[in-house]
Amino acid sequence: MFVEENYKKTILVVDDEKAIRHLLDVNLSKEGYSVIDAEDGVEAVEMAIEKRPDLILLDVMIPKFDGLTVCKKIKSIMNVPILMVTAKDSELDKILGLELGADDYVTKPFSIRELIARIKANLRKAEASVYVEQNPNVEIKRDNIITVGVLTLDLDRFEVMVEGKRVDLTLREYEVLKFLASEPGQVVSREVLLEKVWGYEYYGDIRTVDVTVRRIREKIEKDTSDPKILLTKRSVGYYLAV
Repeated sequence: MFVEENYKKTILVVDDEKAIRHLLDVNLSKEGYSVIDAEDGVEAVEMAIEKRPDLILLDVMIPKFDGLTVCKKIKSIMNVPILMVTAKDSELDKILGLELGADDYVTKPFSIRELIARIKANLRKAEASVYVEQNPNVEIKRDNIITVGVLTLDLDRFEVMVEGKRVDLTLREYEVLKFLASEPGQVVSREVLLEKVWGYEYYGDIRTVDVTVRRIREKIEKDTSDPKILLTKRSVGYYLAV
């Protein structure tokens, strides 16, 4: 919708295991992506700056700079979607990745089909965001709009507005708001959010939800200590004010 059909998006794969890089290279190439590789953190930062990829698939456990350090360094330089790859039982890595600006994460072991689905979703959101920035006065489909109080979600643009002002959310943050906006005023438990928004990566640690909600509030609330839009029902879950 937003870019030329012949434009081939570039994905930077960062992993110190050659077999994994090869597996991802083959499968992402089959999907029509241009793939570049890095095997350590220093090379990853250098390649990100030089090649300007459309998305980065970044393993946490890499040499020289670990993935969390790489994420922080790259996000301080450019706004590119970063999908962190973490171990199944490493909830701390997921939380730290979100704190450092990662857009999403996948957990090992992952299926290629699920990974590609997350990549496509993040690329679509990034593409829509760039289009909106470059064409602020151009109208596309306007029928997929959800309005809850001062909050407006444009489902076609992956866009969130608060009192008419656009806010920049990661895909996962956007998906949390979208799910809550589908049932405004309805309290949704952390466990349900994990299952419905994180889906196949649900392993039962609710801290991931709390961190994501905190980051959303930092972007949409005037005072995070006294939120008016995204509210908490103590010991139950979260909901949007109506």
